[in-house]
Amino acid sequence: MMKLSRGAIVVLLAAAASWAGAQEKLPLVKVVATGGTIANTPSGRLHAGEVVEAIPALRKVARLEVEEVIRVGSSSITVENWLTLARRINEIFSKEPEVKGVVVTHGSNTVEETGYFLSLTVKSDKPVVLTAAQRQFTTLSSDSPKNFLQAVRVAASDEARGKGALIVANDVINAARDVSKNISYRVETYSSRDLGALGFVDEDRVSFYRAPLKQHTTATPFDVARLQKLPRVDIIYTYAGADGSLIEAAVAQGKAEGLVIAGFPTGSGTPAMDEAVKRVVAKGVPVVMTHRGGMGRVIDTRASESRPLVWGDNLTPQKARILLMLALTTTSDPAALQRIFQKY
Repeated sequence: MMKLSRGAIVVLLAAAASWAGAQEKLPLVKVVATGGTIANTPSGRLHAGEVVEAIPALRKVARLEVEEVIRVGSSSITVENWLTLARRINEIFSKEPEVKGVVVTHGSNTVEETGYFLSLTVKSDKPVVLTAAQRQFTTLSSDSPKNFLQAVRVAASDEARGKGALIVANDVINAARDVSKNISYRVETYSSRDLGALGFVDEDRVSFYRAPLKQHTTATPFDVARLQKLPRVDIIYTYAGADGSLIEAAVAQGKAEGLVIAGFPTGSGTPAMDEAVKRVVAKGVPVVMTHRGGMGRVIDTRASESRPLVWGDNLTPQKARILLMLALTTTSDPAALQRIFQKY
């Protein structure tokens, strides 16, 4: 074994002290892990801490503290998981003021839904950055390490503050409200479609080019601190020849307290569905109209027919469901619900 001289030991200790000092100056970012492909390998799912250890570049960006809230695939995420996650992030921001931002690692299938829920329920203007992966951590050309690194860079960025929950993947920053997963397996899956990205994560810097205008986080009235569950809201898909049986069954059999219609792109269902909507609205069940096309607002082009609907703006059906569930914890008045959908 080689014996180090006293001078060499002094140099090594000085270097270690210098490195530790540099680390202390880096921002503190919390990693709140939920599982998903980003932490998955062909032989099993890794602990988020193992993922962090495998990406040395992270040590140059931030001091990281890692915890796992849950460890599941995103197809298994539940509303109860959302409540747990929102409460934990709120607790971090309220009790640990030195934390600059939170990164949530997540599966790709529902990351857009979890992100929008957090954008409506986290009560801090500090960044909440969600990231996911299309390819498992140890597989060829995995996007997992880079997406993880870029999410931490955004969470540590001064410019990310005040922009609500963000989805970061494949060099792109999207607002959680606007983004959707559009491709099954290719890495360019996330898009905000007609609204566009907020910014990009390049090699030299994090760049924002716009900010969300819809209200979020500290500007919302939704308090989930003591909620154990949310009102049940179901989504009914529109297609040629659809009758109203699923609408009425959702209320009668499923006990839905609200419904979202994934309507035709012009913002309507079939005539039979429209009649079923009138019947369930008469029972006090609010119905939100969205559309299945994915881009653009729905508007009431048949106002003379007095359709008893809440209009979902440009939210996808799955995002409208989240907003309606939270809205129903504050009001069931149709006019008030419409104002909520215009605001958030």
